[in-house]
Amino acid sequence: MLQNLHVKNLALIDEVEVDFAEGLNILTGETGAGKSIVLGSVSLALGGRYSADMLRKGTDAGLVELTFSVNSPETIRKLEELEIHPDDGQIIISRKLTGSRSVSRINGETVTASKIREVASALIDIHGQHEHQSLLYKKNHLAILDAFAKDADGVKKQVQEAYRTYRAVQKELNEADTDEAQRLKEISFLEFEIEEIQNAGLSEEEDLEIEETYRKMVSGKRIAESLEEAYAYLAGENQENAGELLGRAVRAIADATGYDKHTEELYGQIMEVESLLGDFSRELRDYTDSLSFSPEAFYEVESRLNDINHLKSKYGNTVTEILEYCEKQQQRLQILQDYDHYLDTLKVRLKDAEDKLGELCEKLSRIRQKEAKKLQEKIREGLLDLNFLEVQFEIRFTRTQDYTAEGTDDVEFMISMNPGQPQKPLAEVASGGELSRIMLAIKSVLADKDEIETLIFDEIDVGISGRTAQKVSEKMGVIGRKHQVICITHLAQIAAMADAHYAIEKKVENHVTKTSISRLDEEASVRELARILGGAQITDAVLRNAEEMKNLASGLK
Repeated sequence: MLQNLHVKNLALIDEVEVDFAEGLNILTGETGAGKSIVLGSVSLALGGRYSADMLRKGTDAGLVELTFSVNSPETIRKLEELEIHPDDGQIIISRKLTGSRSVSRINGETVTASKIREVASALIDIHGQHEHQSLLYKKNHLAILDAFAKDADGVKKQVQEAYRTYRAVQKELNEADTDEAQRLKEISFLEFEIEEIQNAGLSEEEDLEIEETYRKMVSGKRIAESLEEAYAYLAGENQENAGELLGRAVRAIADATGYDKHTEELYGQIMEVESLLGDFSRELRDYTDSLSFSPEAFYEVESRLNDINHLKSKYGNTVTEILEYCEKQQQRLQILQDYDHYLDTLKVRLKDAEDKLGELCEKLSRIRQKEAKKLQEKIREGLLDLNFLEVQFEIRFTRTQDYTAEGTDDVEFMISMNPGQPQKPLAEVASGGELSRIMLAIKSVLADKDEIETLIFDEIDVGISGRTAQKVSEKMGVIGRKHQVICITHLAQIAAMADAHYAIEKKVENHVTKTSISRLDEEASVRELARILGGAQITDAVLRNAEEMKNLASGLK
């Protein structure tokens, strides 16, 4: 659930912090007080559109921060699939706004806007006028049915996998449709490439050795000169070399060994030094000799390296990649040389893939149609609860022209809201106010199956009043028993159902307009209901009416 909202320097908001509660959270306030700004800031934090003019006048940076507590195992699983891990059961989403730029973070780590939206889809569901309008498009009707038909999830995944296989084979067969001249041309080209690679006799071991040998040859002269100089100092013809001087030291100590035991130990040590120096000098000489090579040898190594690099520039960055490329081309050549068999095999594979996909689509459709009967009856009952007096609702199935990743079902919501009138597509008969109630009915039906913990409703009361408003408030209360609901409303009937009631006010301080939000206690909530009911004149009778409305609402919870 959404625990906390913190907004700073956004539109009319200087700084606002709100702690939301479980159940039904209601936000009320005068027109223009900033109700839409408060909930708009939630959308902004979750990746909504941002422009610099959204910042509070006179500031150069703003901030929106949402703190969610996550308890549902299913929600935690979805977040972990997105590589987001709750910290002590919390997810903190923030968006810092500066000029024309913004930076989003989850638990302190910078993330992309697309990542924010993916995470948000697991945490919160926002319904405003735009979301109500989405019911007008029948492409969204199938998604609503699938959200209800949880039994279809496994088969739907099988359909998606079978569809990917079917499309891949179909694509391969379409690409295989080539004329004889083009096929012969490709065969000739493949044979040339394969022959060029095979004639090179490549091996991974040689690739490493030839580069090492070439580097040694290129730098061999400089290395040899340095080693020759070192050898001259150690054992060269110069009488002052290290070997000659060390020999003199050995002979000098040898003359003193008969007089002192410690001198004998020193003599043994210097003999070891002389032996090590001799071994090192011989090894140095041998390695220096190995660095000498003929111009012919250098040319041979350089030519071989050039040949290998030429192949790398054409077929792969390494010898391994070149050999893999050659194997792939050999497979393609084999296919082209036995092309009729290849086409026949592809056609069999496509038939098998289509048969499997068709069976799964039929299975998915049967499950959907079974669940659709339950859903349409529940939605009809929900619409009756929302004061649709003579409503008929049907989920109508037709078949798509071709296979899709969603199967072959084309689903559309049909409705009749007047006796004797035929059922028509929802888009043809529903007004804005009716759409909001229909969406509310759908949400109440899905409440048992929806794993998203927080629902936000904006403009749910558009175009309704009286008895209908009372019915909508009762339905909101039902949803609030299983979800956290945050709702902006202008109607007292809905506001009276609040488990937590917040007032949004616009004040002028030092000639500066600011929006503030505060949670109301029981008495203040009654006064706010009276303001909604009575307008400018709040009489004792209006207050009593508001109190009675609050008491009646408490009895319905």
